[in-house]
Amino acid sequence: MAPEREKSPSGATAATRPRIRLDQPLPRRARVLPEWDAEAFGRMSERIARFLGTGRFIVWMTVVIMLWLVWNVAAPRHLRFDPYPFIFLTLMLSLQASYAAPLILLAQNRQADRDRVNLEQDRKQNERSIADTEYLTREVAALRMGLGEVATRDWIRSELQDLMKEVEERRRSEGPVVFPADRSRGRDVDDR
Repeated sequence: MAPEREKSPSGATAATRPRIRLDQPLPRRARVLPEWDAEAFGRMSERIARFLGTGRFIVWMTVVIMLWLVWNVAAPRHLRFDPYPFIFLTLMLSLQASYAAPLILLAQNRQADRDRVNLEQDRKQNERSIADTEYLTREVAALRMGLGEVATRDWIRSELQDLMKEVEERRRSEGPVVFPADRSRGRDVDDR
């Protein structure tokens, strides 16, 4: 029996394909390459790069090379594994350098990414600080303007002293008043 055929929009027939369901995950595919955690690999490369940049690494590398050279020069001929031109040593140092360079570059890239994130956070923090400073500046200016209109103790004291002088001058000019009824009748009209 032939497989079912269905018409495509152009009129051609095609073999029926299994319908892909969007509400269900696809089955796992077999992987050819092994999987690894990129973050863990990055942390390991940073540790190696940090170690390669220390004096301890240089001392250990020097000790290993010196032992290698001494062994291959001074050991009996049948125990030497890398005779005089030290080709195997050159190969090992090249291999170490070929792995060290990409690990160092990977560590630098990760550090650059962290620096970029930190720089962005610092920039946002600076923007917030500037906005806060501008807000506080406006508030202080508003307070100063408001304080310019507030009566201070010295201003009230000077106003009271002026009033006391005015009262004293009126007493001297009008004379002592014992009872308010003694005042002239027209004076009430002015006080209103």
